[in-house]
Amino acid sequence: MEIEQRKITKREEDENNNQPSLEEEEQETEEEMSGRKTEPWTKQITVRGVLVSIVIGVVFSVIAQKLNLTTGIVPHLNSSAAFLAFVFVRTWTKILKKSGFVAKPFTKQENTMIQTSAVACYSIAVGGGFASYLLGLNHNTYELSGANMDGNSEKSVKEPGLGWMTAYVFAVCFVGLFVLIPLRKVMIIDLKLTYPSGLASAVLINGFHTQGDAQSKKQVRGFMKYFSISFLWGFFQWFFSGLGACGFSQFPTFGLKAWKQTFFFDFSMTFVGAGMICSHLVNLSLLLGAVLSYGLMWPLLDKLKGSWFPNNIDEKNMKSLYGYQVFLSVSLILGDGLYTFLKILCVTIISINAKLKNKPNDLDDVSDKKQQKFLKEDENFLRDKIPMWIGVAGYLTFAAVSTVVVPLIFPQLKWYYIIVAYIFAPFLAFCNAYGAGLTDINMAYNYGKIGLFILAAVSGREDGVVAGLAGCGLIKSVVSVSCILMQDFKTAHYTMASPKAMFASQMIGTVVGCIVSPLSFFLFYTAFDVGNPKGEFKAPYALIYRNMAILGVQGFSALPLHCLQMCYGFFGFAVLVNVVRDVSPAKVGRFMPLPTAMAVPFLVGAYFAIDMCVGTLIVFVWEKMNRKKAEVMVPAVASGLICGEGLWTLPAAVLALAGVKPPICMKFLAS
Repeated sequence: MEIEQRKITKREEDENNNQPSLEEEEQETEEEMSGRKTEPWTKQITVRGVLVSIVIGVVFSVIAQKLNLTTGIVPHLNSSAAFLAFVFVRTWTKILKKSGFVAKPFTKQENTMIQTSAVACYSIAVGGGFASYLLGLNHNTYELSGANMDGNSEKSVKEPGLGWMTAYVFAVCFVGLFVLIPLRKVMIIDLKLTYPSGLASAVLINGFHTQGDAQSKKQVRGFMKYFSISFLWGFFQWFFSGLGACGFSQFPTFGLKAWKQTFFFDFSMTFVGAGMICSHLVNLSLLLGAVLSYGLMWPLLDKLKGSWFPNNIDEKNMKSLYGYQVFLSVSLILGDGLYTFLKILCVTIISINAKLKNKPNDLDDVSDKKQQKFLKEDENFLRDKIPMWIGVAGYLTFAAVSTVVVPLIFPQLKWYYIIVAYIFAPFLAFCNAYGAGLTDINMAYNYGKIGLFILAAVSGREDGVVAGLAGCGLIKSVVSVSCILMQDFKTAHYTMASPKAMFASQMIGTVVGCIVSPLSFFLFYTAFDVGNPKGEFKAPYALIYRNMAILGVQGFSALPLHCLQMCYGFFGFAVLVNVVRDVSPAKVGRFMPLPTAMAVPFLVGAYFAIDMCVGTLIVFVWEKMNRKKAEVMVPAVASGLICGEGLWTLPAAVLALAGVKPPICMKFLAS
């Protein structure tokens, strides 16, 4: 799951790096003004582009599913998708040319289309709820949340099924594609929203198609080198991971006592690569959360066994230490999410008010050449209009389909609640997309949580949990998909790609994602022990979301002894940290941790935080030694590490399904 969910982008570090230099701007302006015209939107979508986007989308869906089911943290892979698209197609065209065939030139518009489709595909795996609100409905999560506990009805259980999960994501994910189409011109051109992540992707793609071949070759070689190392390392590790806690992934790096508290380096190239992509602040926040929880609080609370909670209680019972772990992490996430939600809402209102008062135009202070470039981009963006009736008709049609299909899957979620949700959805989608355009923070998960609490509260004790979890996904999907599409429109605006091509690419990616994501989930769900708190695939957010729904139904009586007071403290801490970050000078605020990132190790453990800090240390040292080279090579190296081990997951899952077990169990014991 993405961290609330744009905080993990390197906003401060990349702000300058993502902006093209004056020379690049002028060179690109001259190229665009020289009479070279972009292709029609139908030619920007190519067969090879669709095939490449499907391959990248499938691979990234598997990787995202693995990250979701292990820690719940998925870094933004947009830049990796754009880079892989460039590598695949450029390599393919060169092979064809050397073989004597004529290959169609690879343009930045086609590169943009591939990236858009691939991201739309893997976004279903990230935000489809397979590791959170949908998995939270299964019997295992029901038992972990406290079987027969008040508000946690045994009837509120639905085991994962390929059929109903596929139908659900098809029913809810397409509505968001149409909701903001009528406001496309308003948000991109009239309001001139920046959408930093969309702009960064555009700058990256423009750079790929203007840089020299020598630099491209270095990036390709770097990617292939570390992809191979990561894949072969995953293959090598497999032989030593026989039974239970075996292999290099359980290596007691800091000693056996630290290992028992999950402090060890588990040699995961995926998490090291993720740490290289995430900002230093995110990685250090994860480490701080790990030290605070498994290094300090959990050992102290464990000593209170027999006083605060019974000695003989099952360790998975929500009235034991496990309950503190769950609800304290929930309080951090809710405090961070509520503050950010209110802040973005205020920023949105203030900004709209300023626009209505006709504040000076941002173009007044830029050069004539840049003004001409902006006008050229605007003209190209408006040339291929998507008719308003498509947006209105599409929204009403898919909303109607969802209103019929979702209650058939979840009878606890009444059809009239869905209609009310879709009446308010356009307003929520606009607020979220506008806020993301200003701050680069996608608040879809927070809107979903608000819907979760409301629906859980109004649906009653028997139906509340299921209605809350299913309704959360419905609201979150509309708000999230519409925001991602608007960011893609910003990328299209800057790369001179057609909005129609972007919309079609988004549709293609969403269709593929709705098919691939449930399949990739069931690959893991069938082959591995998903949801086991002591296993590799803990799926922490399934438990978090179910307990949020129980809180909505039952109230604070669901909490163990003294946990409410501790939750107040952690909720207040999350709000205070955000306030200090916003009101203090930048040199102080930039060191404030991210509460949502801190919350994840509370349930997962410290090992993955150490992996990601290794990644951030590599980037830090590399930038100190050669910043320019690091800026070019870090995305390629990180993508190679993530994709290599991520791809090994496929044969590992097939071996597990076939009953083939690793031949060796490597364990470490005290002498």
